[in-house]
Amino acid sequence: MWKQKPENVSVPAFVPIPEPVRPAAPLPAADARPRAAFAGSDQTSLNKGIVVKGHISGTDPLFIDCTVEGTISIPGERVTIGKNGHVIAAKSGEPGPCITAREIVILGSVTGSVFASDRVDLRAQASLAGDVSTARVSIEDGAYFRGGIDIRRDQKPAQPATAEASSADAPAEAQPAEAVEVQLSL
Repeated sequence: MWKQKPENVSVPAFVPIPEPVRPAAPLPAADARPRAAFAGSDQTSLNKGIVVKGHISGTDPLFIDCTVEGTISIPGERVTIGKNGHVIAAKSGEPGPCITAREIVILGSVTGSVFASDRVDLRAQASLAGDVSTARVSIEDGAYFRGGIDIRRDQKPAQPATAEASSADAPAEAQPAEAVEVQLSL
């Protein structure tokens, strides 16, 4: 039959149960903003909810995801207009581009002309109503563009590779005339 347990055997009254493993908190979604061209660079960001009226200038790359009514001048760096960014040229009638930079990347909308010493990049969903002046331009499918494009070439004349290239039998290149100031007396 069944056997009884001896009474002097001790059974612990409480057996600890290990706490279940909890999953780690989810990491935030990857930031959708484009990063600067090289690591270690500082980038200034103007995010949603901000309205800027006037002129923005600086020396660091700039990310705009807000509304800017005016001009932006970051000559040696990259300016990125995020998908929520809107740049509207100043209504003061002053000539010139509303954005001046080395590189301009547009994901949002820009109303006004832009000047980039290197390149202008219009991504899908971007909108640009204005003229573009740059050395290189890229327009993705789905982007809206209304305006003219002025592709700027390097202003330096090409140097001959060797001395033979500038020999006497080669045709002479036309040289630009020098400006001379003349005063007339009557």
